[in-house]
Amino acid sequence: MKTSKTVDLTSGSVWKTLLLYSLPLFGSAMVQQFYSLVDLLVVGNFAKEGALAVDAIGNATVIINVLLAFALGANGGCSVIVAKYFGERDNKRVRETVNTAFISFSVLCVFIMAVGFGLGNLFLKGLSVQQSYFSDCKTYLYIYVGSLPFVFLYNLGCGICSALGDSKTPFIFLVISSVLNIGLDFLFVCVFHMDVAGAAWATFISQAISCVLTAIVLLRKLNSIRSEEKPKLFDKQLLKELTITSIPVILQQSFVSVGNFFVNKRINLISEDATTGFTTAFKLVCMSNMGVVAMTNGLSNFASQNKAAGEYARIKKGTLVVLCYAMITSLMFLAVFVSCPQFFTRLFVQKDKLTADAMAYSVQYLTIVSCFLPVVCVKIVADGAVRGSGGNLGFTVSTFTDLILRVILVYVLTGAGWGFNGVCWAWAIGWSISMFIAIGFLLLIFKKFPKPVKAESTDTEMDNAFNIRQVPTDNRQKRHKI
Repeated sequence: MKTSKTVDLTSGSVWKTLLLYSLPLFGSAMVQQFYSLVDLLVVGNFAKEGALAVDAIGNATVIINVLLAFALGANGGCSVIVAKYFGERDNKRVRETVNTAFISFSVLCVFIMAVGFGLGNLFLKGLSVQQSYFSDCKTYLYIYVGSLPFVFLYNLGCGICSALGDSKTPFIFLVISSVLNIGLDFLFVCVFHMDVAGAAWATFISQAISCVLTAIVLLRKLNSIRSEEKPKLFDKQLLKELTITSIPVILQQSFVSVGNFFVNKRINLISEDATTGFTTAFKLVCMSNMGVVAMTNGLSNFASQNKAAGEYARIKKGTLVVLCYAMITSLMFLAVFVSCPQFFTRLFVQKDKLTADAMAYSVQYLTIVSCFLPVVCVKIVADGAVRGSGGNLGFTVSTFTDLILRVILVYVLTGAGWGFNGVCWAWAIGWSISMFIAIGFLLLIFKKFPKPVKAESTDTEMDNAFNIRQVPTDNRQKRHKI
């Protein structure tokens, strides 16, 4: 099997490099979100109780996302460290980082699975899941927990490939996995009538195949990265470095997921229709944001490599470039969601299984929250640049502010008589305030960068447009021998 080569992100046109590097990451996020949405689409239209099946998957996903926070943290933390050593041309530390990450995060995965199986039932009760779909919700949750080893290893493998500049390989394998997932969804739900359990098993199998394919390519890629000294199998100092880098991402994802837990609990207490409307609309909003998140994960790797190489001007320019790309994406989703919210809601639940109230809740959330997608886009891009540049504290503060505000406002506004409208505006207000905080930390990071010296630009017109000057490349270290 031919594998994509590693890519140096510290040279060449910033616009072109980031476009070619970010497109597969964006595509991977979109495909991953799409096949997550397919579960809802298939069960909502073909399960016996479409709306209740959607509610079951939606609530199970709230618990799953808490557990997945650790897998995403492993991805984010490992990719930044690998990108740093790759930027420094230290092949030995690249290999040692990968070895240490696989061992430590595999142990973590076993612990997370134990928590999921042992406390899953308790979590669902704490979420105030309705008895009408409690059993289906529990089934979906437990099957997904069983797939966590594949999820962990796949995310870790994707993060490493991306840190080495290869964003295409994970995308290709994810497309293969997604096509398989969609086919299995229709087979298990429509033909075998397995309903929610069928959707869960379809996801399990597709994730396992995606993981295996990524692991094969990653092993071949790592074998091509040679070092004069034999790399260690496990390094305590690297474990500490991985932990410090991963914790902000894990905390971010965990707090977001825990926050969504309490938000869903509050919505479940409003009505089943509110749960159905929120689940469908929230999934769509998440899909739009995950594309931006994926691009900024690429920005984090880009910033980490360039910081290690002393190319600080490229980090500034790269941030502006990714912001442009991400903003275009956010505005497109805004236009689509606001113009036809009823259409997207009906995709997930058949008209005869969807109540008027559930439709109204979905339309209300999509219409209000989508208008603030450009706002959260700025926040996400700023967070990505800060994290890749070593500003873990700023990244953490920005994220926690957003989450805490949203959770508090949901309870305050709904309790003050705003009803479901309070849920929508809690998102809008939380995103707006945290955006300014993220921008503040980004400006502080940029202020600490060494002053650039006079140099010729490889992207003269774009550099002039943003008034950015590049650091000369004469002092950069010798390239990798791949």
